[in-house]
Amino acid sequence: MSSIDTTTLCPEKKGLKRDMKSRHLMMISVGGTIGTGLFLGSGQTINQAGPLGAILAYLVGGIIMYMVLLCLAELTVAMPVSGSFQSYASRFISPGAGFTTGWLYWINWAICIAADFTAAGIIMHSWFPQVEIWIWCAIFAVALALLNLVSVKTYGEAEFWFAGIKVAAIVGFIIAGAGLMFGFTGHEGSIGFSNFNIGGDIFPNGFSAVFLTMIAVVYSFQGAELVGIAAGECENPGKNVPRVIRGITARIIIFYVLAISILAGTIPWQEAGVLESPFAQVFGRIGIPIAKDIMSFVVLTSALSAGNSALYACSRLLWSMSKEGLAPSWLSKLNSNGVPFNGVIITLVLACLSLLTQSFAASTVYLWLMSSTGLTGCLIWIIIAWCQINFRKEFRRLGGKIQDLSFKTPLYPFVPLLAIVLNLGVIVSLYFDEAQRIVIYTGIPVLAAIYLYYVLFLKTKLNTAPSNQINH
Repeated sequence: MSSIDTTTLCPEKKGLKRDMKSRHLMMISVGGTIGTGLFLGSGQTINQAGPLGAILAYLVGGIIMYMVLLCLAELTVAMPVSGSFQSYASRFISPGAGFTTGWLYWINWAICIAADFTAAGIIMHSWFPQVEIWIWCAIFAVALALLNLVSVKTYGEAEFWFAGIKVAAIVGFIIAGAGLMFGFTGHEGSIGFSNFNIGGDIFPNGFSAVFLTMIAVVYSFQGAELVGIAAGECENPGKNVPRVIRGITARIIIFYVLAISILAGTIPWQEAGVLESPFAQVFGRIGIPIAKDIMSFVVLTSALSAGNSALYACSRLLWSMSKEGLAPSWLSKLNSNGVPFNGVIITLVLACLSLLTQSFAASTVYLWLMSSTGLTGCLIWIIIAWCQINFRKEFRRLGGKIQDLSFKTPLYPFVPLLAIVLNLGVIVSLYFDEAQRIVIYTGIPVLAAIYLYYVLFLKTKLNTAPSNQINH
């Protein structure tokens, strides 16, 4: 072992309980990544990029995700703290970067919770039209609050089963779709790979269309970094985190690429974008009479799973930031089960306010809020890779030997630098898609406003405060 105790570089903030098992950690990250984007939005990617272009886009997106997770693994194994990349940003970039990272990520996920509640409420309303959508949203808000407030173990168990339903649906779809392609199921005979034969051009709408779909593809992989936040409450993180990160990367890429391959093989690319749920269409073609209801149930659990993970991540980020003096001190309050009570409640308050703007100002305020969060995922991934580079520099400066690290990001510094460049490329590509350009126009001002608030109101205070007031 190294003579340097890496945990002293970014000390753990005491209070949370390490009650989460590796299977919980695995499913939290899988569940955070596999969402409604795959079940509802994948058809649009195939329609724009063509069958082979869509598969290529998801492969590249998966590789970008893997590089970021390799960087995160080194950091979390060396310093397993709740708050994860927010704490690392404060320590290895600057407190201002940590403040901006944490609040931007919190706003992003809190608004996404509102969207998840709405998606779940619409599905329940279609089954029980006599009950208004807002009532379902309120029921789900209370249910997820209770799951998060009881204990981290209860949250992990609930997320394990939520994510398990999604994984089972994808595996079932892959098997059923493969049967449809090769004539084992349905009554259409063998389709084979005929839908991949699109003439001489591999990319029917040009390679630029594939490049532009990378925006949606990379967004769909975001959420995998939740494993870093959860590592602070995981049993034996040094052993479990690397194993989980390797496992989730393989599973996510296999699930996505196989599912997209089956979709592209069973649905002509020209028709894929106009289907409400391409998954339901494929299930229906093999003779399952309630295919639409099955997929509605899967999307329902997918939305609740995403909301559950987001509420967990938000409450831990607020708790972590309050310990660093980057958020009000009352957000560090834990209940008797070691859960950040106030963080859960204030996150649900923002989510409900977002629901109000969705109902009364959908074309202005809510659109602006949703668009402004579009940059967050790529920015967080850049921050993670940047922190890993700076951690290595600091570790060496203090006399540490790289071979003594329990987990080492391979091909350093190539992996973190390439991760930064590719994520910057995705952000730049937003400008070239007219439908996504609003993300640049709204996201950058929000980012600047958060950092400006830190400079004007917190920087001087933190610089003059005794260290025991900030990290307590």
